[in-house]
Amino acid sequence: MTKLSRWTGVLEVKSRAFRDNTPRFYEKDDPFVIRFEVEPIIWLEKSKAIPIKEEFIWNNLSFTKNLDKPTKWTGKFRRSLIHIEKQDGDYLEQVLQAQLENGREFPVDLEEYQNLLTRRVRRQDKDVNVSVPTEETEDLVIPEAAEIRKSAQVQAMLARIGEEMGFSIWLPRSDRNLVAREWAPKENALMEQLPLNYDEVTLRTIEQIDVIWLRRRSIVRAFEIEHTTAVYSGILRMADLLALQPNMDIKLHIVAPTSRREKVFQELQRPVFSLLDKAPLSELCPFISYDSVESLAEERHIHHLSDSVLEDYEEFVE
Repeated sequence: MTKLSRWTGVLEVKSRAFRDNTPRFYEKDDPFVIRFEVEPIIWLEKSKAIPIKEEFIWNNLSFTKNLDKPTKWTGKFRRSLIHIEKQDGDYLEQVLQAQLENGREFPVDLEEYQNLLTRRVRRQDKDVNVSVPTEETEDLVIPEAAEIRKSAQVQAMLARIGEEMGFSIWLPRSDRNLVAREWAPKENALMEQLPLNYDEVTLRTIEQIDVIWLRRRSIVRAFEIEHTTAVYSGILRMADLLALQPNMDIKLHIVAPTSRREKVFQELQRPVFSLLDKAPLSELCPFISYDSVESLAEERHIHHLSDSVLEDYEEFVE
């Protein structure tokens, strides 16, 4: 497991090498096209994966036991398909099997985990490092309890509206317990995993969007609810998504109280958001007020409507 430097599992190769251009790690132009069919024999959760620098691992592998621990040991694995000596492989498999059956926890340090979220994004001219902040680590203005309750209510209304229109719904995992107080999804309406084929950075960004409506394997609409006085976390996330995937064709929305409309418009017109490759964010991400969401949620025949009804409620920067 990269970044955390942990041994996490054993895969058995089940086929000869073959070429497959289907993107796995990138939306397109995936360079890793020589593949094997594999079957996991052992696979550990992140907190159970064994750190390489644990004494019983470090001192028993031929390529680390004679190294001081501060030494960078990863040079051996900087290329794919590196041969491991049989004695090392046998030992690792034995230890990982024991860990699977009756292993102990190796808690993941938050700082290390944030390092895991940092990924290289491939651009045409070069690769760049990017970071995907989570709500726990973003430097946000902490909303009042009443704002949190109201935003959860709006989040629940958007989820229910989408469900009634026949869409599958995605909510960030960290929000689900709070939203569940306001919305009880029908069976299979709330998705447990996004069925999307994007790189990991893009997926981590999408997973944090407040409400997403999906039809099969496609995002139809995405909503960020701005419930802080600063009004920028959701806008930043939408901009991040468009910077990562400028050709993505989905409808984006910022949802906030009517009293914050002008603040939203002001933030959308910041230079950094106005110079995106695809188009200014203000042209791609209209404002919808809390009042409009509530009005739509009260529509009696909402299950007969299509998502295009939202166009009646959208407001763009003039």
